[in-house]
Amino acid sequence: MLAVPLLTACNGPLSTLNPSGPVALEIARLWWAMLIGAGLITAMVMVMLILAIRRGPMLTEGNTSERRWIYGWGLGFSLSVLTVLLAFALWVGERMLARDDGAVTVQAQASQWTWRFVQPGPGGQPVMTEGVLYVPAGQPFDVAITSTDVIHSFWVPQLGGKMDAIPGHPNLHRLMADEPGVYEGQCAEFCGRGHPFMRFEVVAYDPAGPLPDFASITGPMVEPAFPEDVSGFEGTGQTEIPAQESSE
Repeated sequence: MLAVPLLTACNGPLSTLNPSGPVALEIARLWWAMLIGAGLITAMVMVMLILAIRRGPMLTEGNTSERRWIYGWGLGFSLSVLTVLLAFALWVGERMLARDDGAVTVQAQASQWTWRFVQPGPGGQPVMTEGVLYVPAGQPFDVAITSTDVIHSFWVPQLGGKMDAIPGHPNLHRLMADEPGVYEGQCAEFCGRGHPFMRFEVVAYDPAGPLPDFASITGPMVEPAFPEDVSGFEGTGQTEIPAQESSE
């Protein structure tokens, strides 16, 4: 517990305690709430343990004191804290659900071991990129996530939580970036020996400014050292992203 203040120094592109969007902010708040709840229960247990050691057995008529500690604090207090945390978690989870409100929808397709994205480009035409997802800043967007081979997991810690990429089953994930910038993402589900290479970037651009060049990343960040094991993008029999030439 004494090391908890050190967590305030947690920062970086893959830190969930450094949110840059409303969804990530809700998750960070839930994390802190759960930490406080766990701290309260831990403190109660430690107090009870210290009292038990110092006072020893206390024999009272009808064991009233014992029942008060067991039912009042051991059960009542713990269940109250856990109930509040559960209600808060359900409330946060409901606020993170994708809604049919006209938000921009982009596509993310995972395969061993890279990510391919389709997003609106110049004139609203779809543009495919590899390793980089381009979205407007300050606007909510939905990511339709799927996979061509095994189960992967889409995760941009500064923007939101994880969402599985399942073959043949698109999952919709609501995110938003508060400010223009580059946010790092990665696959959060072990998917083979190329898993550490399965990273990507989310570039949030100013919607009032010029469009980005929609360039891809095709380097060590997304490509494993054994390309003979990388699955092809097409011919997998799963949900496909329309082939588009990314503009350089």
